[in-house]
Amino acid sequence: MNLLFDFTVDKATKTIHITREFATDLDLVWDAFTKAEILDQWTAPKPYRARTKEMDFREGGRWLYAMVSPEDVVIGGRYSLVEFIKIQPKSSFSTKNSFSDENGNSINNAFSLVKNSFKAGAETTTVYIEKVFDNLSTLEMMATGGFIEGTAAAMNNLDEYLRTLVSTK
Repeated sequence: MNLLFDFTVDKATKTIHITREFATDLDLVWDAFTKAEILDQWTAPKPYRARTKEMDFREGGRWLYAMVSPEDVVIGGRYSLVEFIKIQPKSSFSTKNSFSDENGNSINNAFSLVKNSFKAGAETTTVYIEKVFDNLSTLEMMATGGFIEGTAAAMNNLDEYLRTLVSTK
């Protein structure tokens, strides 16, 4: 099955739009985006991996994680902080994303506001991600700093993970 993957950068609105289809049902895709034990398995491009320090998936909660090398070193010495703003179960969730230290304290003022939306289809689930940056320089840093390639690799990791679940059903 040829699955949709669209990644566009709109500098005028400081926004990245990502649309990605997955060949499985909504429940599995929702869980893959909202449960730490699953997020840790796919969000980092190989050979790196994600390691969750804290996950509290609720409005007002947060996910604090780091990308780590095969040698178990935190990449760049920084963590990612995802603060959950609004959650509509099995439909969408909105977050504020920033870089932080290991305790969730901001290491710079850069951030993005992200809306993840999920739509079930007959044989696929489509995820729509809208990532609006605080300023153009943050967007450009992300777009040229491997974010596009890393996102593509992570989505492929998620495909692999979901295929293992579907094949065991």
